[in-house]
Amino acid sequence: MKEEGQPIGIFDSGMGGLTNAKEIKRLLPNESLIYFGDSKHLPYGDKSKEVIIEYSEQITKFLLEKKCKAIVIACNTATANALKEVKLIAKEKNVPVYDVISPVAEKVAFTFNQNVGVIATKSTILSHIYKKSIKKLNSHIEVQELATPLLVPVIEEGYNNHEVSNIVLKTYLSNKKLQNIDSLILGCTHYPIILEEVKHFYQNKIQVIDSPLIVANYIKQDLTKKNLLISENKNPSYEFYVSDLTPTFIKLAKKFFGSNINLEIKNIF
Repeated sequence: MKEEGQPIGIFDSGMGGLTNAKEIKRLLPNESLIYFGDSKHLPYGDKSKEVIIEYSEQITKFLLEKKCKAIVIACNTATANALKEVKLIAKEKNVPVYDVISPVAEKVAFTFNQNVGVIATKSTILSHIYKKSIKKLNSHIEVQELATPLLVPVIEEGYNNHEVSNIVLKTYLSNKKLQNIDSLILGCTHYPIILEEVKHFYQNKIQVIDSPLIVANYIKQDLTKKNLLISENKNPSYEFYVSDLTPTFIKLAKKFFGSNINLEIKNIF
């Protein structure tokens, strides 16, 4: 039985997961949130599976120590490499775990898409988790995958809506693998920050999947079924922990959650 007022824990390799945290806050305004961004080890996309599992396990243990009633892996790379391990740890506390891939794959599999593109980190693409997840639900959909490793550092350094991001995006999105797609999954939680730039490149001719909204809706529905949502809370709290505090993270966190948020460096490794 969960205590009244327990927070939802969310983690990512950096600030990208804030896009999911923002949507969760919007759809679940009564809920308190605890966010951990492992900016010290960013990006996860070029790390080994073993290292990603180690980081993910340590962060999960930290969030459980903070009495989180649910864990959200707001990182595609961590989901692709460490979902099973995170679930095993959380299961001991009877805490549900949500990822950012399953809800999106399910949504895409049962729409009118025929040829879906996925851009993500190297590690996520190498796992083929999007292709496997989508085709398991609908074998008729074609899935084209492309690793786009430069996008995370570009976003983390604050070069979105900039000549730098424009050049990198044009280079990646012009790749022949993506030439015939009718929709595109932004397979990294950093990428919604450049959502409008991606839409501008395609001139609205393809559907760009709004992953944070899909994930937040799924979490809301499932927590409702499990009776884990707070019916009324006029003063939800938002705590943000990072392994390395960067100016860009501070700027984005304050943009999404207000200037009075609590930001703290936490060394848990």
